[in-house]
Amino acid sequence: MDTPLRLEPWAEGDFRLLERKNEPAMTEHLGGPETAAKLADRHRRYLAMSAAAPEAGRMFTVRDAESGGTVGSIGFWPRAWQGEEVYETGWGILPEHQGRGVAAAAARALIAHVRAHGDRRHLHAFPGADHPASNGVCRRAGFTLMGTTDFEYPPGHWHASNDWRYDLLEG
Repeated sequence: MDTPLRLEPWAEGDFRLLERKNEPAMTEHLGGPETAAKLADRHRRYLAMSAAAPEAGRMFTVRDAESGGTVGSIGFWPRAWQGEEVYETGWGILPEHQGRGVAAAAARALIAHVRAHGDRRHLHAFPGADHPASNGVCRRAGFTLMGTTDFEYPPGHWHASNDWRYDLLEG
């Protein structure tokens, strides 16, 4: 059963969520914590995404539908991948909410949003090949594993990632 949640566009008050997601346990597979300046820059970029046209990408705060409490974030943004214009997605669910299906439910809600507002056929996720939880999210959300690839994230750091793809036209 899906965890009841809602996605809300990133807002000024969501900076604290970025700080929580910057803790070592949350950044282990993402190159480690960022500096305060990088967090502030990320927050500004997320706010700008909320003000842009919906097909340009969006970051969302994931909230528990019943309590309204913040449980994490998820978003999508345009990128070129293997000669195709696609969307990429990524998420981060706070440790106290992990293991209960929140990320997969958020990914399914995001897919519905991208289908309604996006203008590209495919949505990709690139979790580390050694990150079973995020790969499980992709599987449970209905993505298809395309294979393993070398992926750069953060910039300058290459690692083996799985390329998961969701066909937004076929589903």
